Amino acid sequence: MDSDVVIATYEQLVSSFREGRWDEKFTYFAPEATIVDGGRFFGSLDEYRSAWNRWASQHDELPVPASVETTVVKLQLFGEVAVLTHAIDGREEVDADEIEREIETIVFAKEQDGRWRIVHQHIAPRAE
Repeated sequence: MDSDVVIATYEQLVSSFREGRWDEKFTYFAPEATIVDGGRFFGSLDEYRSAWNRWASQHDELPVPASVETTVVKLQLFGEVAVLTHAIDGREEVDADEIEREIETIVFAKEQDGRWRIVHQHIAPRAE
């Protein structure tokens, strides 16, 4: 069932993020994917990766999140398109009191080989 495949792809994406496997994280995106992150629009995966690489170059070591908890809020299937909305509670450092709360919408499209890849991602702060 397509919904199971989309959820499995989503879980692999989240796992790569949780474990700091950044290059793997980007393999779940289509090259033409658009991303909205930090209030900025990126018109392609290359554009987003360039910004990511600039940010990463400013750090000796990329921070791996201390914890990331996600909850699927809703998954909608529209033929060969899936819209997944999930809530994220992330913590940068183990002892940090501050939890970053976000809501994210991920749009997947089914490719001819049956693989589901992200064609749009929108990350926004989540209200309490």
